[in-house]
Amino acid sequence: MSEHPHGGSIVGEVLRAHGVKCLYNLCGGHISPILIGAKEHGLCVVDMRHEVSAAFAADAASRLTGIPGVCAVTAGPGVTNTVTAVKNAFEAQQPMIILGGATATVLRGRGSLQDIDQLSIMKTITKWADRCNKVKDLVPMLEKAFAVASQGVPGPVFLEIPVDVLYPESIVAEWYMKESGVEKMKGAAGAAAQLALKGYLKKQFHMPHIPIPGWPSLRSPIAGNVSAQVDEVAQALGSAKKPVLVIGNQAMVNLTPERAEELAEAVRRLGLPTFLAGSSRGLLGRHSEIQFRHKRSAALKEADVVIIAGFPFDFRLGYGQKINKQANLISVNLDPAALKKNRKPTLAVQAHPGHFLVQLSERAKSADWAGWFAKLAEAEKARDAEVAASARPDGPLIDPVHLFSRMEEKLADDSVLIVDGGDFVATGAYILRPRSPLSWLDPGVFGTLGVGGGFAVGAASVRPKAEVWLLYGDGSSAYSLAEFDTYVRSGYAPIAVIGNDASWQQIARDQITILGDAVGTKLRTTDYHLVAEGYGGKGFLLTDPAKIDETLDEAKRVAKSGTPVCINAHLAPSSFREGSLSI
Repeated sequence: MSEHPHGGSIVGEVLRAHGVKCLYNLCGGHISPILIGAKEHGLCVVDMRHEVSAAFAADAASRLTGIPGVCAVTAGPGVTNTVTAVKNAFEAQQPMIILGGATATVLRGRGSLQDIDQLSIMKTITKWADRCNKVKDLVPMLEKAFAVASQGVPGPVFLEIPVDVLYPESIVAEWYMKESGVEKMKGAAGAAAQLALKGYLKKQFHMPHIPIPGWPSLRSPIAGNVSAQVDEVAQALGSAKKPVLVIGNQAMVNLTPERAEELAEAVRRLGLPTFLAGSSRGLLGRHSEIQFRHKRSAALKEADVVIIAGFPFDFRLGYGQKINKQANLISVNLDPAALKKNRKPTLAVQAHPGHFLVQLSERAKSADWAGWFAKLAEAEKARDAEVAASARPDGPLIDPVHLFSRMEEKLADDSVLIVDGGDFVATGAYILRPRSPLSWLDPGVFGTLGVGGGFAVGAASVRPKAEVWLLYGDGSSAYSLAEFDTYVRSGYAPIAVIGNDASWQQIARDQITILGDAVGTKLRTTDYHLVAEGYGGKGFLLTDPAKIDETLDEAKRVAKSGTPVCINAHLAPSSFREGSLSI
């Protein structure tokens, strides 16, 4: 590292060296040098309207680029405001780095502004959390942060950087003397105190880095020789009559767009009936003869060989009990606990699922599964017909199935789809088909609302030419609608579509049916499109089904011109997702 005017410049150089293009933040005096240093080293500094959105943006950037996303937030409430996003990334196993400001090292625990025990909070929701106390520790601790976030089971890390490690030494020296009152002390006591502070300052800025013992032993996500297990699975597929492949989030982590395409080709070579979940949606493009989107549980109950790649046996797979008890069950996961949780597989493979599938595709031989494919295709076609038949193009308001059917025909080939909501966006998941790998962003297993604004910023910043669609429920939209201000200031132009039914409908459906009361689930038919316009975007009110096409076309045109769009779609009552409660 070359000479730097302050610690923030060191941070900026390390981020650039690791391929980070954008730093997401909400400004604060504790972290100002980080923002300056990032800008000086060519990073795009994206300042947002809420710290949680900054963290969600870093998460999204990580998912789309394969490089850990980075956000910087100020001390105290700045750090605590990121907690939900950090835990969401932890559950989704997404690598990201949170840089948190902190009070000066000499003032810790003395009641200074926003001084709290941040590490005790962040250690519970990250892979690793630590504090950098000396300027010489910045580089090695940042290097460790990137390593820990990416290796083994990926996830978020937190590094606290005190304010006096970031600012120039001369400024810090002035603060020390002024805040401590030492500069006003007289006589021998004053001289001794000044000498002690100068010694502390020299140690902080000039003492060489001392390696910290006890750093965890880290595994590369594709390390380890699984050749024998690859051969075993290839042999099982050779005799399979009804195989099924399920690919989850973990298969996509740490993949660059080029590596994602490599994985897609590998899955096509395998030629197995494939179900995609979470971030793996879009891996096989809009249309694929081997991909199935419906009736996954029915397929798993009948399959004789099942490969679960990067997907735990949690509630989404019926805790493993929805898979045929007699099936040859192969679980591939980086997390040894997830390999066998709730259901013991026939073969447990601890490896990066994407890398494993690439190896498997090079050794497995095709078999005659035509009859099995035909049966699955028949079920798929029947369910698609049911969904299409449920659409109501006529009526006083907008039918969500019909709206998404029209959107599906208008999405650009480079589109990125972001979903943030319950009932409305879950309907969209049945209909919308991501066009390419790394083009679908959902919160993941934690089921978090509020990801939308941050995810949209992350997507737009790393895919500046892409058509970014943000699907909001009217309830979830309020968490991050203010990020329209960020879009406008940053030159981003996503298209937000808000399904407005004046209700927390995902909850209301079952609450009313089971408990007979809608208390706590009612909202107003708010003019969200006017809110977006207040922030500088373009709003459309959509209440007439006959105007869906022209509204979508105009939204695409406006977004392409550089203005973010909000479509406020007033929804007609729908029974499409009755009985959708998950536990």
